[in-house]
Amino acid sequence: MSPRAPAPPPPAPFPVILAGPSGAGKTTLRDRLLADPGTAKYLFSVSMTTRSPRTGEVDKVDYRFVSRDEFDAIVAGGAMLEYATVHGERYGTPRDNLDRAREAGAHLLLDIDVQGTRQVRDAVPEAVSIFIVPPTAERIVRQLRGRGSETPAQLERRLAGARSELEAAGEFDYLVVNDRLGEAAAAVSSLVTGSGGMARRLGAAEREYVERIIGELDRVRRMW
Repeated sequence: MSPRAPAPPPPAPFPVILAGPSGAGKTTLRDRLLADPGTAKYLFSVSMTTRSPRTGEVDKVDYRFVSRDEFDAIVAGGAMLEYATVHGERYGTPRDNLDRAREAGAHLLLDIDVQGTRQVRDAVPEAVSIFIVPPTAERIVRQLRGRGSETPAQLERRLAGARSELEAAGEFDYLVVNDRLGEAAAAVSSLVTGSGGMARRLGAAEREYVERIIGELDRVRRMW
């Protein structure tokens, strides 16, 4: 009997980017994936930011909170994988997050914005980008209002930002509708493990879906 050929090595883990408009439930989806990863192994990419912690947020768990001078020094030293200014504050992904994930054999799970996604994809071509969209524009408004931490002017700015993010959906590899959390998590997992097609590649139907959400959001904002 001829010797059995050795099994091929498992595919190298790749960064998994979750992005989408504010209020789409990305953080809740991210936490679900980390708590119940299925057959995939994730390491959460803790972003760095210059903004102040919100109630309940913990340094080095939710974000790495730093001063603007510290942030700018890290950027100048080339130690940031991606960074952007959002709503007047600086956000970024330290490069050592990617190094730690690779050493652990885990997919680096990034919860970042569209600007950051572009930079990560340029720096790490094997990264997979997934656009998270809510079932309705009302969900965006309800979740943002529910935070209770924004003034009316800040809320309007976030809604304008949400619209801008939605317009960039076509740049992503996949789209996942975050209506039922369990189904959305299963869609992301099926994509990461290559076990099915629950996550939809962005085609004409998906772009039409996003355009509908944009239209709904515009109507809600006009009614204010």
